[in-house]
Amino acid sequence: MESQLTVAFAHVANSLNLPWVWVAIGGLLLIALVGQWVIGAVFNRLHRLAEQSKQQWDDAFVTALAAPAKLAWWLLLVTLLFALLPALASVRGIALTTLHASLVLLVPWFLHRLIANVEEQVVLAKFSDGASVDKATVRSTARLLRVALWLITALMLLQTLGVSVSGLLAFGGIGGIAVGFAAKDLLANFFGGIGIYMDRPFTIGDWVRSPDRALEGTVEDIGWRVTRIRTFDKRPLYVPNSVFSQIVIENPSRMLNRRIYEKFGLRYEDSRSLAPVVDAVREMLQTHEAIDTDQTIIVNFESFGGSSLDCFLYCHTRTTNWVEYHGVKQDVLLRVLEIVHAHGADIAFPTRTLHMQGPDGSQGA
Repeated sequence: MESQLTVAFAHVANSLNLPWVWVAIGGLLLIALVGQWVIGAVFNRLHRLAEQSKQQWDDAFVTALAAPAKLAWWLLLVTLLFALLPALASVRGIALTTLHASLVLLVPWFLHRLIANVEEQVVLAKFSDGASVDKATVRSTARLLRVALWLITALMLLQTLGVSVSGLLAFGGIGGIAVGFAAKDLLANFFGGIGIYMDRPFTIGDWVRSPDRALEGTVEDIGWRVTRIRTFDKRPLYVPNSVFSQIVIENPSRMLNRRIYEKFGLRYEDSRSLAPVVDAVREMLQTHEAIDTDQTIIVNFESFGGSSLDCFLYCHTRTTNWVEYHGVKQDVLLRVLEIVHAHGADIAFPTRTLHMQGPDGSQGA
């Protein structure tokens, strides 16, 4: 190809009576511009076809490939320029090595762009057909892929530049041991973050708490070293990722229901109303629109208290929202109070009866 271009440029230079170097540079520039236009037209057509399809993977692929393809075309022509022009012979070796290294970087650049595009598409839930996606897992997986991609690319680039990769890997293995001892806490937090991404005990936006530590709040960010939690008094709490492998974590955000477990007591003088009250409260819970009747519902007389006939109710709300739950709980308790009053009874409160003996030996209260 180089010889054919040389002959063609020489023929044109003789015909136009112009220096061959000018013709060669002008010809390559013209070829570059025409090729740039052709590549742009092809990718515009591919974009339109990808937009018409129902799949989103082709959009991500075409978008990722467009810029590397255009740059590859220009690098190819620059390589031809150094091969054709004798004036550039002194720097040809260094230039060609640099160009080859640049060509090596095109593939990982394309893959990097592809990973970023796919990540964005997945986060927007375009690939999930309306299903929810764990954004933290998606972004962490994309980060790992990009890190692995550029590590491999660095090794390939060093090999292209003539650096002994095997020696570098051997040195890195010895140095890695020393670095591992020096940065064990950093590595523990790093692998703790990977454990969070893999096990997914929580994700961004979840409400978490630990019975082992004074830790409760909403997860705002999951980093490689620390996780940021916003406590309910709006203070940021930065927790090293390694801590989560050593403590118990509760995730109330993933509850299916919220439980209502309350006790109420009737006065002893209302003992005849006890059974009807218990039955009426149970029927109320079974027909309450905000109570999940698929879960356990219990209303029973529990014990003889010191000053009351103790009963309890046990049920679950349909909602898991904290504010809505308290609204439902309030409504249930108010209905219980109405039922008690409707049966001529009342809620007991602590009382004490004092019996006193009169001078004549009679008892009084």
